[in-house]
Amino acid sequence: MNKTDLINALSEETAFSKKDVTRVLDALTRVVERSLKKGDKVALAGFGTFSTSLRPARKGINPATKEKINIPAIYVPKFKAGKNLRQVVRSL
Repeated sequence: MNKTDLINALSEETAFSKKDVTRVLDALTRVVERSLKKGDKVALAGFGTFSTSLRPARKGINPATKEKINIPAIYVPKFKAGKNLRQVVRSL
């Protein structure tokens, strides 16, 4: 399911217009991004938690040249599924 499919499904489920659903979905995305950028977690009860994690610096190898390189530490987004979401997916 892509963003357009999600907007269509939410519009049918809620009876809101596609334009309204698009604005809400875009706002949700921006709020989650801002919260993660500040280092906060975003928890949606039963669905899951968005957070960030620090991936430590490490040494790597350039596969093309076999040269050793240093890969810097970086923050990456994480998602941990909530109990309800895990149960729904497991029952497939």
